[in-house]
Amino acid sequence: MIEKNTIITAVTSAIGSNGEGIVRHEGITFFVPACLPGEKVRFRVLKVKDGIGYGKIEEILTPAEERVREKCPVFLRCGGCKLQHMEYGTQLYFKQNIVKDCLRKIGGLNVEVKPTVKSDLPYAYRNKLQLPVGVDKEGNTVIGFYAERSHRIVPTDSCAIHPKWAEKLIAVIKRYCAEWGVEGYDEDRKTGVLRHIVAREIGENFLITLVCTQKSLPALPHLIELLSMVFSVFSLYINVNDKDTNVILGKEFHLVHGSPVYEAQEQGILYEAGPQTFLQVNENVRSKLYNAALKSVIETGDEVVVDAYSGGGLLTAMLAKRAKRVYGIELEPEAVACANSLKQKNGLKNMTNICGYVEEKLAAVLEQERGEKVRLILDPPRAGIHRSVLKALLESGIPSLTIISCNPSTLARDLGILTGRLIEKEGSNGELIKNPAYEGLADDETLPGYYAPTKIQPYDMFPQTKHVETLVCLARKAD
Repeated sequence: MIEKNTIITAVTSAIGSNGEGIVRHEGITFFVPACLPGEKVRFRVLKVKDGIGYGKIEEILTPAEERVREKCPVFLRCGGCKLQHMEYGTQLYFKQNIVKDCLRKIGGLNVEVKPTVKSDLPYAYRNKLQLPVGVDKEGNTVIGFYAERSHRIVPTDSCAIHPKWAEKLIAVIKRYCAEWGVEGYDEDRKTGVLRHIVAREIGENFLITLVCTQKSLPALPHLIELLSMVFSVFSLYINVNDKDTNVILGKEFHLVHGSPVYEAQEQGILYEAGPQTFLQVNENVRSKLYNAALKSVIETGDEVVVDAYSGGGLLTAMLAKRAKRVYGIELEPEAVACANSLKQKNGLKNMTNICGYVEEKLAAVLEQERGEKVRLILDPPRAGIHRSVLKALLESGIPSLTIISCNPSTLARDLGILTGRLIEKEGSNGELIKNPAYEGLADDETLPGYYAPTKIQPYDMFPQTKHVETLVCLARKAD
């Protein structure tokens, strides 16, 4: 029996789905962060249960060639970046394999996954910042990032994957809180005022939101003055969230300075975004991804395209420039309002934006466009595509689909259903099982009425982290 705090020296044999090293020792599989395959390491045992163990690195005795020096002073203490110790080309290969392994293990798909498309900026790429604000053991206000699997805040003054403006914003808020006694939120005692800082850059303009337990903050004119010394053009919102919840934003927004939304331009589309509008955090990779998505659905220009989970409508508008008609379906009202404004600004009369759940709105759109050359793009949240939407797609007869996914696990499940490799077990409450009809068929064979992947391409939207975006193109096999 290996006890907690035992020091083990061993060689890392592989790398796990979260970027941690895998060490097999005395019949136990240990997961140890910041280790690379082939490295001889010393690590401390943190926990062992049922043949699975977790460790903390003590020393790298023999480093791998792929190891690089991490840039962040809170690497491993912060719960964000897990791959800073890994050479960037190795990160791309790792993410390609993560997608491939998920598709095989979860979806039953042993298919080709193309190499990961890189980000031109491996660091300082994020256009959005989300920071919790809390208190330390002494009751002092702290700003930083959560430690992994906890709500303990690791204080930080900067972040390597954010541009310099994030460091400047943190400094301003820290100064303001210190000068005016603004307390961070204590989750245990339910005391304090400031819970989160949320900020986004839109075309060199900044949307800054302070999430608070109350509508007012002291000396807001002074805070605005401090921010004006750093940001030429910015908005300041107070968002009220007084609930006992892990959800960052409350429903109540108050604009105290600047414009409610800001405009920017991409690929000839003038767009705008507010504090709740969804946009990809990496503009460079977003452009590459959207270009590929456009090519996947537009061939002749007479297509009718449905953009499901359409956010602020940027991709929808790009599609409308090229297609016969386009529908965007999005749940968030503010995002739909931005999409409608975008439609008007760009004179896109063939663009229709629908507010609601995709599972409730999609069927009516497909029925309305029956007989047209319909194509569909889906960009779902991390939870994946709703089961009723998947069912509607299989029944629709749409010849091709394009999926943009931010979660390889739910992508694998959804593709398993769309390809017919996974089906619901009879009499179960949605439980999925392997489809026995595929037994004996080759990996590249697809049953009639289901979809076959024609392209699976990961994109590194989130360098230095374990996360990956994936573009999948599917073609339906005729009955």
